Amino acid sequence: MDDQLPPPMPDPVDVPAKPATQAAVDPTLALLAQEFLRDRRAERRWRVFFRLIWLGVAVFLVYGIWAQGKHVSTTAAPHTALVEVRGEIAADTEASAELLLSALRDAFKDEHAEAVVLRINSPGGSPVQAGILYDEITRLKKLHGKKVYAVVEEICASGAYYIAASADEIYVDKASLVGSIGVLMDGFGFTGVMEKLGVERRLLTAGENKGMLDPFSPLPAKQRAFAQSMLDQIHQQFIAVVREGRGKRLKETPEMFSGLFWNGEEAVKMGLADDFGNLDYVAREVVKAEEVLDYTPRDNVAERLAKRFGAAIGSGAVKALREMSPIR
Repeated sequence: MDDQLPPPMPDPVDVPAKPATQAAVDPTLALLAQEFLRDRRAERRWRVFFRLIWLGVAVFLVYGIWAQGKHVSTTAAPHTALVEVRGEIAADTEASAELLLSALRDAFKDEHAEAVVLRINSPGGSPVQAGILYDEITRLKKLHGKKVYAVVEEICASGAYYIAASADEIYVDKASLVGSIGVLMDGFGFTGVMEKLGVERRLLTAGENKGMLDPFSPLPAKQRAFAQSMLDQIHQQFIAVVREGRGKRLKETPEMFSGLFWNGEEAVKMGLADDFGNLDYVAREVVKAEEVLDYTPRDNVAERLAKRFGAAIGSGAVKALREMSPIR
């Protein structure tokens, strides 16, 4: 048998090698892609987290606003209804007629409330707000046939006493401040300072008295007399309310309606108050319903947060508008 030689081996084919730069770029791209995906996942998680936080805040605020009117828990037991008059009596305050009237109506409507107690600690304020409260308390007393007692803590002056006069009886502490039955209108005049500084007031009005009480203009005698007559008229309204509310118990003196105020001991002697006592005493000994239920509307946490949040947004908007460049 003839020896056969093996077939010749084919020549090796040269496979082109990858460039060094391409070999280095592929792992870098993979790392960048992984980092990008990781960042996207983290960003998505944080976005969902913050959305849930804002949703929770919104639900909390809505619940707080909804629960604002439910400031009192009903009870089937006889009790003394409490409404507090605190601080300045003015619109948009805790002692505004809008807030207190809703509480007073709830207190009078509750059939288990034996009487309504006004716990007062206020230096006064708007005669309009005080007048609204006085008229409504008088109406509710006739409508529901319930007694109203005023309990003075630190101070019950001016508009606060205007409201207290609607009560059937007024109780004070011996050191309480009571009275100040008067009306005032205050302000400042800068005309002398402006003359010394060489500043001229340029005020144009359509109407002879449109600029009345302008602090940078002199006050004519005619306008002063008009303002004084208006104050005197409001003062007489105040006096009439006190006389109507206190009746024959009032021991009038020349100083009583002069704007002076007295301590509780003197107020009882003058008939501005009836006796000494605090809230617990009145509820226990006078109303005969020792349990006290507070009907006073309160600012809850959600409402305070809403106010601060709104103020922060408002200040931020104002700041942004100020920083905006003017249109050219």
